[in-house]
Amino acid sequence: MYQRLMEHLTTAVLLLDGKLRLKWMNPSAEALLAVSLSRVGGLTLTSLMESEDSLAEVLGKARDEFHPFTQREARLAMIGGEPITVDYTVTPLSDDELLLEIEPRDRLMRISREEALMTRQETIKVLTRGLAHEVKNPLGGIRGAAQLLERDLEDNDLKEFTRIIVEEVDRLRDLVDSMLGPNRVTRHEPLNIHKVLERVRSLLIVEHPQVWVERDYDPSLPDLCGDEAQMIQAVLNVARNAVEAMTEAAIESPRLVLRTRARRQFTMGAERHRLVCEVAIIDNGPGIPQSLQDTLFYPMVSGRADGSGLGLSIAQAILHQHQGLIECESIPGQTEFRLLIPLEKRHD
Repeated sequence: MYQRLMEHLTTAVLLLDGKLRLKWMNPSAEALLAVSLSRVGGLTLTSLMESEDSLAEVLGKARDEFHPFTQREARLAMIGGEPITVDYTVTPLSDDELLLEIEPRDRLMRISREEALMTRQETIKVLTRGLAHEVKNPLGGIRGAAQLLERDLEDNDLKEFTRIIVEEVDRLRDLVDSMLGPNRVTRHEPLNIHKVLERVRSLLIVEHPQVWVERDYDPSLPDLCGDEAQMIQAVLNVARNAVEAMTEAAIESPRLVLRTRARRQFTMGAERHRLVCEVAIIDNGPGIPQSLQDTLFYPMVSGRADGSGLGLSIAQAILHQHQGLIECESIPGQTEFRLLIPLEKRHD
């Protein structure tokens, strides 16, 4: 009866004998560890699983002291598999049986990280819009005054100064508008993401012929619902940042990969999506300094000396309009930006 109950739990449950060999596990454990009981039953858990947190020591201690132990945010991985972050509890049932409960933490950590990111982005958007409003009002007054002054001047040399004022005011206005992100309503129409990537790729090849731009597409991806022009802008902003970083660092063989994948049952924020399109933009550049990674999508933040700091902020704003987000992982020699867009039909 208890075994039938555990079979329906969402928590991964494994039963071990006194020698830490696997006797039984429920379907949730099979799904989490990506292996079936029929294949690994009777094998020692430590021969199947790698741990950064001395799993074998914790299991042995629980068995020998007949006392339950809990480990928080441990890193576990099946041999040859991707590591996952989990909480686990070991409970001795008898001298020859241990119960191991594993609760994955990656999803909860992702939700917490993405909610914090979205909250920061919303705060930045409100502050930026307020700042833009306060800046644009006096700019309009300065521009108007310069134009009136130009009419009353007879000396063409002096008129040149007023024209400079008008041009610089227009430049500042355009900069403020750029900080606000896309200024038109997003159209949501069927959109082939590979058509977007091919357009971006052709632009990059023309602008930076020294960079090898590689395709790695999943042809089975269905169309998403979005605005083609804005999506091209978002992908192009991220890709150009990567290419310019490689160029500035004088990478010997600069390489950019455009990759698409489908992610199933994927959580963004607190919402779980049945199917998500993942566009990865991967470069072999110098990487992003750790000090910049937490503020990378803020307006006016840039890791390049001549960067405006608006490209990634605008890309993030476009992704938010498509109910998506951008993630980034970076180490020297490999930086990966992932653009994640839900593939479900919108019901706006």
